[in-house]
Amino acid sequence: MEQTPLEIQLKTLPESPGVYQFFDREGKMLYVGKAKSLKKRVSSYFNKRLENGKTRVLVGKIDSIRHIVVRTESDALLLENNLIKEHQPRYNILLRDDKTYPWLCIKNERFPRIFPTRKRIEDGSEYFGPYTQMRTVRALLDLIRSVYPLRTCNYDLSEEKVAAGKYKKCLEYHLGNCLAPCEGLQDEASYHNQVDDIREIIKGNFGASLTYFRHRMKELAVEMAFEQAQAIKEKIEILENYQAKSTVVNPKIDQVDVFSIVSDPTHAYVNFMQVSHGLVVRSHTMEIKKKLEEADADLLPLAILELRERFNSDTRELYLPFPVSLPEDLKVVVPQKGDKRKLVEFSERNARFYRQDRFKQIRIIDPDRHVKRLMQQMKTDLRLSEEPRHIECFDNSNIQGSNPVAACVVFRDGKPAKKEYRHFNIKTVEGPDDFASMTEVVHRRYRRLLQEGESLPQLIVIDGGKGQLSAALKSLDELSLRGTIAIIGIAKRLEEIYFPGDPIPLYLDKKSETLRVIQQLRNEAHRFGITHHRNRRSKSAISSVLEGIDGIGEKTARDLLRKFKSVKRIRQASVDDLAEVVGPSRARKVYESLRE
Repeated sequence: MEQTPLEIQLKTLPESPGVYQFFDREGKMLYVGKAKSLKKRVSSYFNKRLENGKTRVLVGKIDSIRHIVVRTESDALLLENNLIKEHQPRYNILLRDDKTYPWLCIKNERFPRIFPTRKRIEDGSEYFGPYTQMRTVRALLDLIRSVYPLRTCNYDLSEEKVAAGKYKKCLEYHLGNCLAPCEGLQDEASYHNQVDDIREIIKGNFGASLTYFRHRMKELAVEMAFEQAQAIKEKIEILENYQAKSTVVNPKIDQVDVFSIVSDPTHAYVNFMQVSHGLVVRSHTMEIKKKLEEADADLLPLAILELRERFNSDTRELYLPFPVSLPEDLKVVVPQKGDKRKLVEFSERNARFYRQDRFKQIRIIDPDRHVKRLMQQMKTDLRLSEEPRHIECFDNSNIQGSNPVAACVVFRDGKPAKKEYRHFNIKTVEGPDDFASMTEVVHRRYRRLLQEGESLPQLIVIDGGKGQLSAALKSLDELSLRGTIAIIGIAKRLEEIYFPGDPIPLYLDKKSETLRVIQQLRNEAHRFGITHHRNRRSKSAISSVLEGIDGIGEKTARDLLRKFKSVKRIRQASVDDLAEVVGPSRARKVYESLRE
């Protein structure tokens, strides 16, 4: 039965935290929700009987689902709030009022106050957050006030009013919580140095504060002021244990469009994020089908213009992963570090997740396209002259030189072809010589394929580094196949890929599909070889038990095993039962020997 697009979307959702959005047939947003696991949460709408009538109506109207992946569940909560405020979906009734999340404000004034607020005022003040709970803000504020003396009054501390003696120090001064800048007892420079340290603490950067307090604690200890030193030590412990709360976006970043791109040989995926007042208000990923081998630098400008027009964006500042040519009225920023760079990485992460989702969907609805894309990717990554539709991988197995065997596994179109797997018992090599064993089995395999007129693989993978690869190349040279079949080796420790004649290995991205296929080949060859080796050792051990009996040879042992299946059953058999297979004289010897 053919699956609907919605069913395919549900199957390919990631397990990551994020925000999901439901849309109807007209493309109108119905609902925004957050999830610790997008796959589990969204699937729950469709996998159980819904008691709530409103939710049943909502599910009945869902035509498509979009999602945005974030780092933490807290980020998902904040992003959900942003999107609801921006789009006000019909079924999100709980957050359509004026409630918003709390921020920590550093007021724009001569001696800045620091306080929590739910309302942002564009007066040049700094806002940090938003935070998911007010108690988080209060705890952070308590931490700051326990470390630094700050004013809490709302007086206008202009130079004129302070010089005129308009204010008198209050109880906070006598409690040690404030140094009375209202009477000029603390200068503006030292106060702002404190604020600079506090700003870094809020961001999670405690280096300067910790260095100062550690130095001060040592000074107090030398002065034998142990109580004061202990108080400083407690402040250090508080700072060290505090973890800066995550935010979706730095609040200073305002009215910005963020773009990123990830691509493969056939398609590119461009993610677009709109940031307004420090909040992500939109995320959308576009899929572009390549017609030639277009570079990312050529595709990204076209996608930017298309997406900005589609979403009516008039933002002048853009954050991009690399420079591109755009109209002169647009300011392009390519951030290298800090919050701006993290925002570009956030966009790239969502583009990658979208790409992975599409791969999963393609496997279901268009497996041929998936295979073609994978083969093209492997051809490019491994510098091959043709697509590796037929791959064979070899692995040796022996324990202390006993029963040496080798395995050859076959993949076609990136999938195991288990009927074509082959075992090899090593015949010409004495002792545990992996290199010589590899030379033997590769020669035997392709000599037979040539003799029988069978098709040869486009790629051979050798489980091992340069030594194993060189051993396999000897056989290809003897069979005049070098250059006809591509061959590589994979070393296990760092997953290096070795090519003939190249001493420098290739390191593929750990998330690369090409590396994943090669690892699967290597692991499958190892598994298949170990299984055969284990079986050989078991049969060898059983045969040696029987052949160790005086008068019992290989043929007699084989006849007994064929009849009774195991040594245990032979041991349990009567003399008459044994005699039916090997005769009365040898039956008596077997019976008595196995019971000694």
